[in-house]
Amino acid sequence: MTITSKQRAKLRAIASGYDTIFQIGKNGTSDEQVNQLSNALEAREMIKIKVLENCDYTAKELAEELAALTKSMVVCVIGSKIVLYRQNKNPKKRVIDLDD
Repeated sequence: MTITSKQRAKLRAIASGYDTIFQIGKNGTSDEQVNQLSNALEAREMIKIKVLENCDYTAKELAEELAALTKSMVVCVIGSKIVLYRQNKNPKKRVIDLDD
């Protein structure tokens, strides 16, 4: 699924009110962490991640890697924060409505 710039703007606006629920530090990502991120995306559709200063990767590098591993999309990377989005497969469980 691809999203339009209008939908991306809507997701960014929604994400501004979200709290950071994951932090990634010097050890980078593990299989367990990727699994937790995927489960969180399944439940919430959109998550915010903070990349700590001691991490060996930049937020942009991690964003692309995490998006590929969780089959999600990078909504935005601002400073050390990453926002990922993955639409729920079940229409009844969707939290975020992108159709205007």
